[in-house]
Amino acid sequence: MCRNIRTLFNFDPPATEEEVRAASLQFVRKLSGFTKPSQVNVEAFERAVEETAAIAERLLKELTTKAPSRDREVEAAKARERTAKRYGVGR
Repeated sequence: MCRNIRTLFNFDPPATEEEVRAASLQFVRKLSGFTKPSQVNVEAFERAVEETAAIAERLLKELTTKAPSRDREVEAAKARERTAKRYGVGR
Protein backbone atom coordinates (compact mmCIF):
# COMPACT_ATOMS: atom_id res chain seq x y z
CA MET A 1 0.00 0.00 0.00
CA CYS A 2 2.87 2.44 0.67
CA ARG A 3 4.93 1.79 -2.42
CA ASN A 4 4.16 5.26 -3.75
CA ILE A 5 5.75 6.98 -0.78
CA ARG A 6 9.12 8.12 -2.05
CA THR A 7 11.84 10.32 -0.64
CA LEU A 8 10.93 13.84 -1.72
CA PHE A 9 13.70 15.88 -0.10
CA ASN A 10 16.76 17.23 -1.87
CA PHE A 11 15.78 16.71 -5.49
CA ASP A 12 16.26 18.97 -8.44
CA PRO A 13 13.64 20.01 -9.40
CA PRO A 14 11.95 20.03 -5.97
CA ALA A 15 8.95 17.85 -5.23
CA THR A 16 5.66 19.11 -6.62
CA GLU A 17 2.47 19.62 -4.64
CA GLU A 18 1.02 16.61 -6.47
CA GLU A 19 3.91 14.39 -5.34
CA VAL A 20 3.54 15.54 -1.74
CA ARG A 21 -0.22 14.96 -1.85
CA ALA A 22 0.21 11.48 -3.37
CA ALA A 23 2.64 10.52 -0.60
CA SER A 24 0.26 11.97 2.00
CA LEU A 25 -2.64 10.00 0.54
CA GLN A 26 -0.64 6.77 0.74
CA PHE A 27 0.36 7.56 4.31
CA VAL A 28 -3.26 8.17 5.40
CA ARG A 29 -4.36 5.02 3.56
CA LYS A 30 -1.77 3.01 5.46
CA LEU A 31 -2.73 4.49 8.83
CA SER A 32 -6.46 4.10 8.31
CA GLY A 33 -6.40 0.76 6.51
CA PHE A 34 -8.73 2.21 3.85
CA THR A 35 -7.89 2.50 0.20
CA LYS A 36 -11.24 4.23 -0.24
CA PRO A 37 -13.09 5.36 2.88
CA SER A 38 -16.81 4.84 3.38
CA GLN A 39 -19.07 7.85 2.83
CA VAL A 40 -19.28 8.49 6.55
CA ASN A 41 -15.45 8.69 6.76
CA VAL A 42 -14.68 10.65 3.57
CA GLU A 43 -14.55 14.05 5.27
CA ALA A 44 -12.16 12.93 8.01
CA PHE A 45 -10.04 11.01 5.50
CA GLU A 46 -9.70 13.95 3.09
CA ARG A 47 -8.99 16.37 5.93
CA ALA A 48 -6.20 14.05 7.15
CA VAL A 49 -4.70 13.91 3.64
CA GLU A 50 -4.76 17.70 3.30
CA GLU A 51 -3.30 18.31 6.77
CA THR A 52 -0.60 15.68 6.22
CA ALA A 53 0.31 17.25 2.86
CA ALA A 54 0.56 20.71 4.43
CA ILE A 55 2.84 19.44 7.18
CA ALA A 56 4.95 17.50 4.68
CA GLU A 57 5.36 20.58 2.46
CA ARG A 58 6.40 22.65 5.47
CA LEU A 59 8.90 19.98 6.48
CA LEU A 60 10.43 19.85 2.98
CA LYS A 61 10.79 23.64 2.93
CA GLU A 62 12.46 23.75 6.36
CA LEU A 63 14.94 20.89 5.89
CA THR A 64 18.50 21.80 4.94
CA THR A 65 21.49 19.83 3.72
CA LYS A 66 24.96 20.42 2.39
CA ALA A 67 24.66 17.43 0.04
CA PRO A 68 24.17 18.20 -3.62
CA SER A 69 20.64 17.84 -4.98
CA ARG A 70 19.81 14.47 -6.47
CA ASP A 71 18.76 14.22 -10.09
CA ARG A 72 15.34 12.65 -10.57
CA GLU A 73 16.31 10.87 -13.80
CA VAL A 74 19.44 9.33 -12.28
CA GLU A 75 17.49 8.12 -9.23
CA ALA A 76 14.73 6.71 -11.48
CA ALA A 77 17.34 4.79 -13.51
CA LYS A 78 18.81 3.36 -10.30
CA ALA A 79 15.34 2.26 -9.18
CA ARG A 80 14.69 0.56 -12.53
CA GLU A 81 18.01 -1.25 -12.23
CA ARG A 82 17.18 -2.45 -8.70
CA THR A 83 13.78 -3.67 -9.91
CA ALA A 84 15.34 -5.52 -12.82
CA LYS A 85 17.77 -7.28 -10.45
CA ARG A 86 15.06 -8.07 -7.92
CA TYR A 87 12.62 -9.53 -10.40
CA GLY A 88 15.07 -10.95 -12.92
CA VAL A 89 13.88 -8.73 -15.75
CA GLY A 90 16.22 -8.86 -18.74
CA ARG A 91 17.72 -12.26 -17.88
